Parts: sequence; C-alpha cells; structure tokens
Amino acid sequence: HSISRISPNLAFVPACLPPDPMEVEELQRFVSNSKRLFVMTGAGISTESGIPDYRSEGVGLYARTDRRPIQHAEFVRSASARQRYWARNFVGWPQFSSHQPNTAHLVLRDWEKVGKLHWLVTQNVDALHTKAGSQRMTELHGCTHRVFCLACGDQILRSELQEHFEALNPTWKAEAFGVAPDGDVFLTDEQVRNFQVPACSKCGGILKPDVTFFGDTVSREKVNFVHQRLAESDSMLVAGSSMQVYSGYRFALAAWEKQLPIAILNIGPTRLDHFASLKLNSRCGELLPLIV
Repeated sequence: HSISRISPNLAFVPACLPPDPMEVEELQRFVSNSKRLFVMTGAGISTESGIPDYRSEGVGLYARTDRRPIQHAEFVRSASARQRYWARNFVGWPQFSSHQPNTAHLVLRDWEKVGKLHWLVTQNVDALHTKAGSQRMTELHGCTHRVFCLACGDQILRSELQEHFEALNPTWKAEAFGVAPDGDVFLTDEQVRNFQVPACSKCGGILKPDVTFFGDTVSREKVNFVHQRLAESDSMLVAGSSMQVYSGYRFALAAWEKQLPIAILNIGPTRLDHFASLKLNSRCGELLPLIV
C-alpha cells in the first residue's frame, strides 16, 4: 500500500489517457503467463521521478531545446569539452542525485522479490532502480553515481568527486538554466571558463562518468551477459523506452528471433511496435501497480 502513495512528478511526462481496463487485463494476462520475465526500462520510467528524457513529444529535451548530449570522442579529445561537461554536471549533481524512485521502480523491485522478474536491464544512468532495491539488474549504459579514470581504471563515487570540485572551486558560482536528462544543466561559456577539473588522484589521468556516452559502445562482456539472461527468460516487457538506441534494441530483436512474446508499455510509438504482442500507451507508474 505504501507504493500507491508516491505522487508522480508529471512535468516531463507526455500527455496520455488513463489505462484502459481491457489493456490492464491484457497486460495482467501477459505477466501471469510469464514465469521468467525479462524487463528492459528506459528514460520513460524515470520521467515520473522528475528526470526529463530526450525524445518525448513536447516535453523531451530534443523538443524543448537544441541541446544534444556530449559525444564520447569529444569528451576524450577536448579538455574544454570536459571542463564544460563537468561544470554543468557539478551544478546539476545535488538535484540529480536527490531524485527518488517512483511507483514503477518499486513495482519492478517487488516482482523480483516474488520471483516473477528474472532479469532487469535498464538503459538509464540515474541509479533509481538501485535506490528502489532491485538486485537482479544490469545497468546497460552505466551509472552517473560512479566515476572512473580513463588511464588507470580507478573508480570513485561521484559524491566524492563533488567534494574535490568544491575544494578546487571555492569561489566559483553559477546559476543554472534548466536541467538536462543526465544530470547536467545549461550554463553559458562565460560561466564555465574558470571552472577547475581535478585529475585522477592515483595517476593524473582523465576522470569520466561510468556511463556510455553517445558514440561509445557497450562492452562485449556486458552484452554477452545480458544475452545469457535473455536466453533464460520466457517473455520480454519494455517499459518507458522508444528503443531508438541500438544498444538496447538489439535485445528486443533477439527476443523476437527467439519468438518470445514482447509487451511494450510506453507513451508514443516505439521501434518495436510492429512485432510486439502487446502495446500500451500509458504511464509506467499508473499501469504497473495495477498488475498483480
């Protein structure tokens, strides 16, 4: 009962109709028939926690601004790109790291507890599934709460890096203009210019979030691991993802090739609509709690 009391934050959720009772029944049947459910989540499961996504019609970052996420090659190659990235991230971190799981995250955690959910793969980097208590889980694109050195591989917590930033930039101040999906904010070039970025304390190398940036690839080991979990599963549920990014889409293709039933819960069209057994246009946090 505690689950239903979480109030969603709908600022970044596209408009949609309430769940249709017939569709609720269909999803209930789908979940009941599944013994080892493979779930893949995307940004649309976290919008109700107040985190904007990229692609949602009208409310996503691409619809509201001309901003695009940083590219992996640019981050590695350019010190000024890293300075801009980390300055924005430094300002946005206190708010981004304070976001909490919503009803949908908690429902999936409960499905895991009762043995319904075999494996969860999230494309999100916000740690909300971890905060909710999910354990049988792979963070496909990493997590912003961890940082590592590109040279020696040493890992630190993002919260620890925040303290290094504060120590290096005691008088630096910047006012943010809007929040972006991955925890950074909009700053002017003028604001960014004097921001100091620490190097790895072990070797002096470049620090990077433990996140797969656009233009980078997910490791072969992680992809193989997820394929193994999918091979053990008997159905697939996609929640809150248009599946436009190939790194996630490949697993839906594999499920389709194995002839697993696929259900999609997402506001708006997805790349899978033509081969899904079931497509529902509802909020994850509104529909998932209705399934027992």
